[in-house]
Amino acid sequence: MLQTPAPIVVAISLSGGGIPKRAVLEARVTVDGLEGDGHAHAKHIKPTRAISLLDEEILETLQQEGYPVAPGVLGENITVRHLHVQGLMPGTRLTFSGGVVIELVEIRKPCFVLKEIHPALETETIGRIGYMARVIKEGVLHPGEQIDLILPSTAPQHVS
Repeated sequence: MLQTPAPIVVAISLSGGGIPKRAVLEARVTVDGLEGDGHAHAKHIKPTRAISLLDEEILETLQQEGYPVAPGVLGENITVRHLHVQGLMPGTRLTFSGGVVIELVEIRKPCFVLKEIHPALETETIGRIGYMARVIKEGVLHPGEQIDLILPSTAPQHVS
């Protein structure tokens, strides 16, 4: 039986507001989101939209389709690998090996600002631009941390 690699944090990205967000070596996570991360639009400032996540595999697919994307370029705070966040349900909790815990709230919708990267990117990312999450447990987050899942209404699940 083949083992699936453990989900990990590939990159953590921040900006003063807008895109692209730039990679950082660590970020303090609070209920308001990542310290130092700004938002260009007021609609993004609420606890249920504190953090955005995106699968690295989706970025790779978009790159293969010819779009100039990399971690943080689409505005996500956390780029993950082997998680397949797009297929998870709202209410799923992610526990990072450093102690931070977040809960997926809603599938992210593409923003019009993506047209600055490529005119078709806003429509081409519908259904594949990740998730918005709220913070359950604050702490410091680093690239390379492993991620455990707690699925809604289930016992803790370790993905490995």
